[in-house]
Amino acid sequence: MSHHRRLPPPKAHWALLATLLFAVTVLLGLTALVGGGFAADGTPRTVAATQVPAAVRDGGPIIDPRGAEPVASRLQHKTVALTFDDGPDPEWTPRVLDVLARHGIHATFFVTGGQVTRHPGLTADIVHRGHELGNHTATHTDLGAAGDVRAQIELRATDLAIAGAAGTGTSLVRPPYSSTADAVDDAGWRAATRLGGEGRLVVLSELDSQDWRRPGVDAISAAITPRTDDGAVVLLHDAGGDRSETLAALDRVIPELKAKGWRFDTVSGAAGLTGTTAGVDGLTRFGGWLLIAAVQTGEALSTALGWLLGAASVLALLRTVLVLLTTAIHVRRGRAAPSRPPVREPVTVIVPAYNEEAGIEATIRSILASDHHPTWVIVVDDGSTDGTADVVERLALRRVTLIRQQNAGKPAALNTGLAAARTELVVMVDGDTVLEPGTVGAVIQPFADPSVGAVSGNAKVANRGGLLGRWQHIEYVIGFNLDRRMYDVGECMPTVPGAVGAFRRSAVLALGGVPEDTLAEDTDLTMALERDGWRVVYEQEARAWTEAPATLGQLWKQRYRWCYGTLQAIWKHRGAVVAKGAAGRLGRRGIPYLLLFQVALPVLAPFVDVAALFGVLTGDWKTALLYWSVFLLLQLVPGVIAFRLDRESLRPLLFLPLQQFVYRQLMYLVVIQSVMTALAGARLPWHKLDRLGQSAPPGSLVDAE
Repeated sequence: MSHHRRLPPPKAHWALLATLLFAVTVLLGLTALVGGGFAADGTPRTVAATQVPAAVRDGGPIIDPRGAEPVASRLQHKTVALTFDDGPDPEWTPRVLDVLARHGIHATFFVTGGQVTRHPGLTADIVHRGHELGNHTATHTDLGAAGDVRAQIELRATDLAIAGAAGTGTSLVRPPYSSTADAVDDAGWRAATRLGGEGRLVVLSELDSQDWRRPGVDAISAAITPRTDDGAVVLLHDAGGDRSETLAALDRVIPELKAKGWRFDTVSGAAGLTGTTAGVDGLTRFGGWLLIAAVQTGEALSTALGWLLGAASVLALLRTVLVLLTTAIHVRRGRAAPSRPPVREPVTVIVPAYNEEAGIEATIRSILASDHHPTWVIVVDDGSTDGTADVVERLALRRVTLIRQQNAGKPAALNTGLAAARTELVVMVDGDTVLEPGTVGAVIQPFADPSVGAVSGNAKVANRGGLLGRWQHIEYVIGFNLDRRMYDVGECMPTVPGAVGAFRRSAVLALGGVPEDTLAEDTDLTMALERDGWRVVYEQEARAWTEAPATLGQLWKQRYRWCYGTLQAIWKHRGAVVAKGAAGRLGRRGIPYLLLFQVALPVLAPFVDVAALFGVLTGDWKTALLYWSVFLLLQLVPGVIAFRLDRESLRPLLFLPLQQFVYRQLMYLVVIQSVMTALAGARLPWHKLDRLGQSAPPGSLVDAE
């Protein structure tokens, strides 16, 4: 037996996974907080205004709430301050800037933090051209309805984004959904007083273009033309939709007003304000750069995860269609298969046993109760430290041979059994497995075809009473009844399970016996047989009842070993990808399927779950629910078919939706840990599960001689 230096499984992978998920969560959170949930301007709120001071309600559009008495001021005589909300927009803001440059005037742009983080270069260009920036919150939220914390985040995130993009700060704020001073309500005034406490000025409007409605060039032109010679703050938009009417109205109104002696300036310039904008220190600007980079990365990640959600749905659909089609082919082939003479050769059942005292008697008696005769049993006690061997000896059954050996591992125990067997057909079962009377006879019938080298049985969960047992029951039924049918049709079976499988002894010995250099000796042996030219098939009627892990910890250990061993076997047999015949079918059908659906998708799945969760938390719950429902349906339909084919009650499928929230995530982490362990080059030790002797089928009583 070869020896390997066993490195401890790497611990850093948990920190790496946690760090990655935390980073993804933070980036998606910033994207949702700063760049998500945008809603363009609409009709302002119209509620009570009993708390709004008369000086504000009857004053001008620029409100200074910083002092004990609020001040509302107007612009200078025959002066217009054009203001543009909701940008910058990569399509319309440059065109607005060109119109303003053509007419030689400056304006004020009230930008949102989300748009600034998306288009920092355009934001800087606004300032470079001599225009003024104002704060319009990060996501266009209603400050009157938002709480203090949300309002602070909205405004300060936008401040930081502006600092990072343009290197400047601004004290001007235009609350979204605001209108003229006489329309300020109590909620709006409370928001304004909070802004005043931060040293900010509130800029409302006097002439609202209503261009967000797209009423036509004539209507917009009329709306932004002053009726008197008093100065006016004009509200327009450079984002949020088609702004071609806005551009046309500007080209019409600006020359007309200039001809009448009007001048155009920024809000600060038109009102004679100073100190509304100022440069920022290097640390603040660096923080702004970090925010912009984080949000852009988050949006790219969000887009990628969106594509991944779609790709996962498509792949799940393709997998479902593939499995269902091949299942139909498999069923039809079974009905149309030519009858062959029954296989009546003697069979040896090899049982490798290590600390199986709780269930070994039931296993042996179930084998001897087989309908197929003669059936011999070889129990190889692999250095058990409990009473496994004593139980077998006390039975003193005529057709049972006990072999004791020092602990060397399951593959070595199987090889000991193979060496002692005297029949060509051997069945290998685990020491916690109980067979039905017809199992041995059913599992050897495919050997009537001389090209068949191994047969996979149908392993079923015996201890399915609890929630964890039901979940494993669902997984076993679907996995064995559909996936193995698909592998059978594609002639690319990757695994004959250790719970129940039959082999040609000569074929296994020709390979040097059961391989001992991987942890998934069943997968390794199956792939080796196929690479040697043998067919491996599935027999549904060869049912074997096995005791599944009863705790999450035991399940983790088992699946970790399975997954890691499968990765070892795939790497070991990677040459099958370019081989011909049976080996080529394994390499180009079975192995890619394993890598795609059992490795790649589970590695990416936690990030998909994070994206779906954020979809719910950020308001896009309908899309997330639709995706989840489709994903569940793509599992439920095959599940119903698999349970029907296996003549099982459909009731356990009621627990399938809940399985998506615990069991599926556990399996993801198993795959991730296995991949990280493999990449680290560590040698995973064998994990022995604790057995409780619960492997008999429900309601059965196994008897033998």
